[in-house]
Amino acid sequence: MDRNRKRVPGFAAMLLILLSHMTSALEVPLDLPQPPTITLQSPKDYIFDPRENIVIHCEAKGKPHPSFLWTRNGTHFEVEKDSKVLMKPGSGTLVIDISGEKAEAYEGTYQCTAHNEHGTAVSNSIVIRQSRSPLWSKERNEAIAVQMGGSLVLKCRPPAGLPPPVIFWMDNNFQRLPLDQRVSQALNGDLYFSNVLPEDTRSDYICYARFPHTQTIQQKQPISVTVLDNSPDGERRPRFMMPQGATSTKMVLRGETLELECIADGLPTPEISWQKDGGELPSSRMSFYNYKKTLKVSDVNEADGGDYRCTATNNLGTAHHIIKVTVKAAPFWVSAPRNLILAPNETGILTCRVNGTPKPLITWLVNGVSLENAPEDHSRKVDDDTVILSNVQSGSSAVYQCNASNEFGYLMANAFVNVLAEPPRVLSPPNQVYQVITNNPALLHCASFGSPIPAITWFKDSQTSIKSGDSYVIHENGTLEIIVAQPVNSGKYTCIATNNLGIKENHVKLEVKEPTRILKQPEYKVVQSGMSAVFECKVKHDPTLDPTVTWLKDNRELPDGRFEVNMESLTIKNVTEEDEGTYTCIMNTTLDQDSASAMLTVVEKPDPPTDLELTDQTERSVHLTWIPGDEHNSPTEKFLIQYEDLLHQPGVWINLTEASGTSTTAQLNLSPYVYYSFRVLAMNHVGYSHPSQPSSQYRTNPAAPDENPSDVECLGTMPGDLVISWTPLTGFQANGPSLEYKVLWRQKDTDEDWSSQNVGNASEFVVSGAPIYVPYEVKVQALNDYGNGPEPEVVIGHSGGDLPLSAPESVQIMVHNSTLAEVHWEPVSFSSVRGKLQGYKVYYRREEDTEQQELVLTFSGNRSEGRLPGLQPYSTYNLTIRVLNNKGEGPPSPSQTFKTPEGVPGPPSFLNAINPSLDTLTLQWGPPASNNGRLAGYTLKYQPVNNTNELGPVKVMTFLANETTTTLGNLNSSMLYKFYLSAKTIKGSGPVITEEAFTVMDTMPPVGPAFGKVNTSMLEDGAVISWEYFGHHKNVYVEYIVENSKEDWKQELVNGSHWHMIKGLKPGTSYKVRVVARDPADPAVHSTDEVLVAVPAVASRQVDIATQGWFIGLMCAIALLILVLLIVCFIKRNKGGKYPVKEKEDAHQDPEIQPMKEDDGTFGEYSDTEDHKPLKGSRTPSNGTVRRDESDDSLVDYGEGGDGQFNEDGSFIGQYSGKKEKDTHEGNESSEAPSPVNAMNSFV
Repeated sequence: MDRNRKRVPGFAAMLLILLSHMTSALEVPLDLPQPPTITLQSPKDYIFDPRENIVIHCEAKGKPHPSFLWTRNGTHFEVEKDSKVLMKPGSGTLVIDISGEKAEAYEGTYQCTAHNEHGTAVSNSIVIRQSRSPLWSKERNEAIAVQMGGSLVLKCRPPAGLPPPVIFWMDNNFQRLPLDQRVSQALNGDLYFSNVLPEDTRSDYICYARFPHTQTIQQKQPISVTVLDNSPDGERRPRFMMPQGATSTKMVLRGETLELECIADGLPTPEISWQKDGGELPSSRMSFYNYKKTLKVSDVNEADGGDYRCTATNNLGTAHHIIKVTVKAAPFWVSAPRNLILAPNETGILTCRVNGTPKPLITWLVNGVSLENAPEDHSRKVDDDTVILSNVQSGSSAVYQCNASNEFGYLMANAFVNVLAEPPRVLSPPNQVYQVITNNPALLHCASFGSPIPAITWFKDSQTSIKSGDSYVIHENGTLEIIVAQPVNSGKYTCIATNNLGIKENHVKLEVKEPTRILKQPEYKVVQSGMSAVFECKVKHDPTLDPTVTWLKDNRELPDGRFEVNMESLTIKNVTEEDEGTYTCIMNTTLDQDSASAMLTVVEKPDPPTDLELTDQTERSVHLTWIPGDEHNSPTEKFLIQYEDLLHQPGVWINLTEASGTSTTAQLNLSPYVYYSFRVLAMNHVGYSHPSQPSSQYRTNPAAPDENPSDVECLGTMPGDLVISWTPLTGFQANGPSLEYKVLWRQKDTDEDWSSQNVGNASEFVVSGAPIYVPYEVKVQALNDYGNGPEPEVVIGHSGGDLPLSAPESVQIMVHNSTLAEVHWEPVSFSSVRGKLQGYKVYYRREEDTEQQELVLTFSGNRSEGRLPGLQPYSTYNLTIRVLNNKGEGPPSPSQTFKTPEGVPGPPSFLNAINPSLDTLTLQWGPPASNNGRLAGYTLKYQPVNNTNELGPVKVMTFLANETTTTLGNLNSSMLYKFYLSAKTIKGSGPVITEEAFTVMDTMPPVGPAFGKVNTSMLEDGAVISWEYFGHHKNVYVEYIVENSKEDWKQELVNGSHWHMIKGLKPGTSYKVRVVARDPADPAVHSTDEVLVAVPAVASRQVDIATQGWFIGLMCAIALLILVLLIVCFIKRNKGGKYPVKEKEDAHQDPEIQPMKEDDGTFGEYSDTEDHKPLKGSRTPSNGTVRRDESDDSLVDYGEGGDGQFNEDGSFIGQYSGKKEKDTHEGNESSEAPSPVNAMNSFV
């Protein structure tokens, strides 16, 4: 509906504005008054089947609902008076029952009108005609005789049916006659022969006509054709049979299909081509039929008019025909009139713009009456195709009809003018949610209605006004378009429709979603048959959208069976060749989709070659050809050719040669005296095929051997014999029957003739009586009944040898040091070796070790000296030498004696520390196992080690050889010492043996480490453990386990501390806890008793005591009391009063305990008479104990010892919780538990 209106004072200005403010159509809601609108009508030309009822459609809408009237052939049709005619209730559709009636009685031109109080709408004129399928007119067809090569036309002349029939030619058996470039059917149904052939002779050329509406088929009388060959036509140039002449004309209507046809005769059969003079054929709308004899151009327009040239060509020349095409046009719409909705006093315009050839005539009607006969209306002005309505008033609604016609047809359109005054209403659904994918356009609809037309404005999130711009477009129908939607565009949108009668708003929501994208696409797969193929398809999508995955094979659904579809993959099990193809993964959401494809190629072993054939056969070669089998998508890499020797090794296939994968033939080299059979195997990437069927047998003739035995050797196994051995030839290598071997030998470097002996099928020959270990020359030659093999090669060997005869002489020994000597000898003569020289063996034994076996060193080759390493110092050795050959050892040389000088001794056999006291230790040791000379004494070194592994100064002591014990004095108590002991001779000191030992602690029992009391305190999720420890061990651990649990103890290292917090314990659970000391040098493990720790459960927090009034009051009273006590204490202290704790400190000063130096962390000096300082950088021993006097007072009395404990709420119970003065050991570990108060403060 057009809504073109503007209040203007002058007509010219009004027309200008109306023409520049054309808007799109609007629909009037059906609850508002409106003239009728035709919504459905039958086509203008209605051909009905007389076997069915006639149904003429006429449907309309309006408010109030319209009534319907019909005219037939221009006069009123009284529907209610004809019992055969029924008008559907609420509709103008007619149903005419023509059963038992003459259908022709209802043929004619029908027109429907729909009327209500606001106007009248008129339908098209509908021409009703009965379909007809008339019989073929009776005719007698004469038999046709035509000379071979001549042209022929068989006329069809079908009856004129309604609609026209479909024509085709068949024979008596209802088989269609074959059509080709020579024989063709024209558009009018005639059958054309460009030239006839003898096979065209037949008596049943029958033309059939099929009538579509009645589905009946009529046939023409058969036509008989006889082709004569008594005077055949010769070859001739092309000539057009249809259309005839040089030119013809053709008229076609715009929009229809242009059909042009050219059929030519000629011999040989001409070929047809087309072109358009002065232009090009419209390739996009053009198609050829009937072997290019028919040209069709669809959807014709004016530009398709012109001269079309068809050309017939054969080898004798060409022929041309020009078809002049004229394009006419029935009326067609340029701009059809559209409905107008006007408010009172507005102005509107109706336009009816049409075109056609010739130009159509336009007439206007109002409510079905021509304007000349309609009541006069001063507000209406008609100007050809335009009607202008000015200052319309209520009650002036009407329906205008525009009729445009020329000789080829007509157009008619209804357009109503509805005068309304209506406030705005929004027709789009409220609160609609629009969803769109990022970077796509978003359309938010705001269809509205009102009169005057409402103005549409848009807001985002009820605040931002939206104007048409780069990213937004507001269309005339109110739709808001976001050209490229982004996530920032998501939100609530409001459209407001406004006119002078009111305002209406509507809310919608836009959700911009992330696009669906396939991140990992399926990849091309090559899979062996029988295996599994897996295609991956991983997708990223908007989290609010649920994707569905679909897999297709070759764009079709997957077949049932071995396909397993998961969200991110497709698995094809037991792949077969049928599974090959393109697999597509499609990820769909409700808004978008993404897809990706990949090919699956199934490979398997190739099929075996076939059709083996032997050609070009000679004595030593043959040509083998074959046909390759199916490669199964994997190219053949090579062919393997095997043979079977049916004479020598039946049933055994042997590889002969290989051929490339592209070959189908091979030249095979053969051997004599073999019964060959061949087969071929193909190999591709998957593997070898099955063997082909064997070829025919091919036998080669015998011949002399082509080769001699291999691996010829000449060895002597016994003194004076010569064993000649070889690898015999195979039957395949024999080349003929009666294979033998000729063995030849002679002594090397002499003038002797060759001795020889023929042996049968053997692999060795023994020559006896040869001299001992003499070189020989040997040859072995193959021979058979057809001759000897080639001249054999000479092999050198030796006769059998024996044990050497003599011993090495002039043995001399040079001693380099206490562990190394060098021996020299004179080698034996070559003749006395009597075999292959292997080397010399030196036997030697230490006289002091009578039970030790003799030592042997072998020196390979023709040596004359050697070294003897690893000798014992200060020892006497006996030595002999023997020569060695491949048979064994010769006699020994005379025995030689040599001595080694003194060396350094071995380490002492043991070192033990015994009887430790506060300041002494006793050491015991044993003499070395090997003195390696005269023992001169021992050297002892020792030094203290503090608990940080720092070493103090070294002290050195020496002892005589007969001393094996000493007691060390003036040692520090509770100190670890390290001892180093070595023995010595005149050559120097030997290796060192070490030992570590502690002096006795002044507060501990004399033996072993020990733990004191263990204290515990509970936290909400853990426990604080403190303990007394007097040991020296390097590693101290706290271990714990859930009570009654079978799990391993959990372990936490706590070195250097006497307390530890265990965190992460489960509330409401009981644990067993112990403290363990371990030392890598001490296998003993020391542990405290197990302590049971119960972690309290989390307290209920339903009532917070801190918010209770009585509790707050009590806390305030306690705080006030404490404040008063503090004030009193402060006053008393300022007066010089002493507290009991201070008096204890003054009364128990320990003169021997000095504070550690704070600058370097070393021990302070002791106050006793001997001035021995601890190690530089050392600290208090790891057990933390110190020496003290006879006083019973200790740090325990000051609250820093083991008696300090936690009570149940975690506070500390003791006499004094403050720090001691500077006479305590600051910075050192205490032997007692540290203050738990300080420990707790460190975790606050």
